[in-house]
Amino acid sequence: MKTVRNVAVGAALAAAVAGGGMYLAMAVPDGASTSTSLSSSDRKGSHRANGITEELLTGDTAARVEAAAKAANPGATVLRVETDADGAAYEAHIRKADGTPVTVKFDRSFNITSTEAGKRH
Repeated sequence: MKTVRNVAVGAALAAAVAGGGMYLAMAVPDGASTSTSLSSSDRKGSHRANGITEELLTGDTAARVEAAAKAANPGATVLRVETDADGAAYEAHIRKADGTPVTVKFDRSFNITSTEAGKRH
C-alpha cells in the first residue's frame, strides 16, 4: 500500500506544481488526509551548483520533458521538471513504478543524456 500512497501523493504534488496551485489537499488510499501549503519558494528547484539555481519548467518545455521521461519509464510518476544546475539542460525527478526515485537528465533537444537512480527528490 505504501507504493500506491507514494504514487498518489507524487501525482497530486506534480499536478499542484504544474497547475501553479498554492494549496493542495488530498486523500491518500489508506484514508488518511494530508494538506500542504506551497509557497512560491517551495515550487522552485532548490538545488544550486556552479552559480545556477534550478527553475521549474513551464508550458511546452515542461510538457515535452515530462512526456519524454514517461516514455522512457512506463508507469512512472513525474514529481517535477526543471532546469539542471549540473550540466544538462533539463531534468525530470520521477518515481518509477517500483517506487525507485530517479532523476532523468535531458539535452536541449529533449534527448535523455543520463538517468541517476536513488537521487533524493
